Amino acid sequence: MEMRELPTFTFQWHITDECDQRCKHCYLFAEGHPDLVAMPYRDMLHVLESCERMCEDLDRQPYFYLTGGDPILHPDFWNLAGVLHERGHKWCMLGNPFHLTDEVCARLAALGCRKYQLSIDGLRETHDAMRKPGSFTATLAAIPVIQRAGMWANVMTTVSSVNADELPGIIDLVAELGVDVFAFSRYCPTSGQRRDEFHMEPEAYRELLLACQERMETHRVAGCHTEFQLKDHLWKLLLWEQGRFKIPSNADAGMVYDGCHCGIAHMTILPTGEVYACRRMESPVGNVMHQDMKEIFLGDAMEAHREFAEFEKCAHCELRGWCRGCPAVAFGYTGSMYAPDPQCWHEVQMDETEEVA
Repeated sequence: MEMRELPTFTFQWHITDECDQRCKHCYLFAEGHPDLVAMPYRDMLHVLESCERMCEDLDRQPYFYLTGGDPILHPDFWNLAGVLHERGHKWCMLGNPFHLTDEVCARLAALGCRKYQLSIDGLRETHDAMRKPGSFTATLAAIPVIQRAGMWANVMTTVSSVNADELPGIIDLVAELGVDVFAFSRYCPTSGQRRDEFHMEPEAYRELLLACQERMETHRVAGCHTEFQLKDHLWKLLLWEQGRFKIPSNADAGMVYDGCHCGIAHMTILPTGEVYACRRMESPVGNVMHQDMKEIFLGDAMEAHREFAEFEKCAHCELRGWCRGCPAVAFGYTGSMYAPDPQCWHEVQMDETEEVA
């Protein structure tokens, strides 16, 4: 009898704050130097079991994204990786390139790690200024090491006004290197000063998407095997404008079909056990060391992140069920995830009695 594939629920699990880098846009280090925490091994087992119970009760399949900091720096990382493998879970890593050898990557693959995500936040000079000298070279060198082990090499870029001009060049670079998956997302401000420093105007961001779209399509036509994921939900708006995405005629206007998974199919766990609806914004909803994950997911604090009618602009938009921009970016600018996305260029038709903040 064929087994049914269950819908996935993703857990972004920060097992340690320890990191080899001090990135300027990092939510851990951007505004200072906090105490660095690593989750004890016994607590990791507790978290894992709570996640398993929740997914079993909700008829979901857990997918663990181990990250930090750099998860491989945790003293019990390999023990956790072994347990994930023994229990048959899907998992991957978001980390740094500095400790990836052929031996390390072969061990990761043998324990079931499916992909390793690296970051490229600009071409050499910009990336090294953003992260640390030598990081660009180390990242490029790690890509074939990951792939030789049989894992996917993924690359993510955090885009802002600082590196936007280099994003098409990064697309060319990852295509040339044969990266398996590439995507980018926008920087989420951690202060008013950071907001002003990294800001992009809506029309400038739309033009950037168009430039990236042209480069991606050029590489696809040329036979490039890199999968270019359209991670930013404003891609949906652009594709809709171009007629490449059409709202299904039978769609329920009150339903949410796509867009941000915050509050729907994703939770973040910090080394302290604190649970966030989304790590890219201040969104604490509970602590798994004191509450069950299912209790947190179904609780009032998480429910506050599912009030889709509260979106000041998106609730009145044709694309409400498929886009909603990035609530975390909106939060970084305004302190409210329901505020209008600061890079959204779409003009929404409102009733005369309504206003968009």
